[in-house]
Amino acid sequence: MPDLTGPAPAPVAALYPLVVGLDVAIGTTGVAGADWTDHIRAKGKTLHERFAQQLDGVASFVRNADLVVIEGAAFSKARLQGMDQLSAMRWMVRHMLWRRGIPYAVVPPNSRIIYATGKARWAGEKGTQLKGRVRDAVAEQYGIECEGTARYDEADAFILAAMGLDWLGYALTSVPATHARALAGVEWPNQSVPAAC
Repeated sequence: MPDLTGPAPAPVAALYPLVVGLDVAIGTTGVAGADWTDHIRAKGKTLHERFAQQLDGVASFVRNADLVVIEGAAFSKARLQGMDQLSAMRWMVRHMLWRRGIPYAVVPPNSRIIYATGKARWAGEKGTQLKGRVRDAVAEQYGIECEGTARYDEADAFILAAMGLDWLGYALTSVPATHARALAGVEWPNQSVPAAC
């Protein structure tokens, strides 16, 4: 039987600050950190119910975050139906983070793809094909397997978290210059965030 009368062990320091990547959506939001991925699925019948479910889910993941990295809008798709609603969802998340004093960064979609793969476009590929490339890069470079229906959302969120950690000086792997150049295109926060020495 263990001796429970002695002093409690000292807490173990985290290897990294808590950086959370969010691929925000109204239906399924990808969420990730340094060594994990997950997702939030909203199944509400109305748009307001789905907004509330997403915000509650996001809040549960980011409550202790040192930095949150969010995918920004794809302005080339601004005319697609639902983009106004998705924009509203993203801004609600940003506002929630601001109210809680949690620093956040906004990453353009092309920067996310470049950080994962080294380039943003391949001839004849778009949409799911590009998302598949990001997912494959997450598995190959970081050993994180994203499976299931939210696999692309989780992989995108993981790359966002990896970008935030790299920006803070805690790169999860050696990132070639062709990939790391994507960090320059990000709107990083002005708030204090724990950076590596």
